[in-house]
Amino acid sequence: MAADALSRVFSALADPTRRDIVARLAVADATVNELAEPYDVTVQAISKHLRVLEDAGLVSRSREAQRRPVHLEAEVFDLMTRWIERYRRQAEERYRRLDDVLRAMPDDVDPTPPAQTGAPA
Repeated sequence: MAADALSRVFSALADPTRRDIVARLAVADATVNELAEPYDVTVQAISKHLRVLEDAGLVSRSREAQRRPVHLEAEVFDLMTRWIERYRRQAEERYRRLDDVLRAMPDDVDPTPPAQTGAPA
C-alpha cells in the first residue's frame, strides 16, 4: 500500500461535494450531468471534482453507447479500511491495557490526597 495513494484518497474525500458524489455513486453509476443536478455549480466544476476522484482511484468512467457513466471503484475503500483498522486495533489494545491497570488498582484508595491545613512544623 503506497502512502501516496492513501494520501490522494483522503485528500479527495476531504471535500464535502466529492464525499457526496461518492455517496451517490455508491447507490448507482451516474453521468456527469446526473451528478451535477443537485448542485448549484457548473458541469465543468463537477468534472473537475470527478478528475480529483479519478486521480485518487475512487471512480472510473466508461462508455455505454452515448452515455458515459461514472463508476465508484469500491475496492479503493479496502485501502482506507486496512489503514484505519490497523490504528483502531492499536488504540483498542491501549484501552485494554489501561482497563487492566485500573482493574488491578485497589478499590479502597482515596483518589485525592487530604488537604493540608496550617503551616508545616
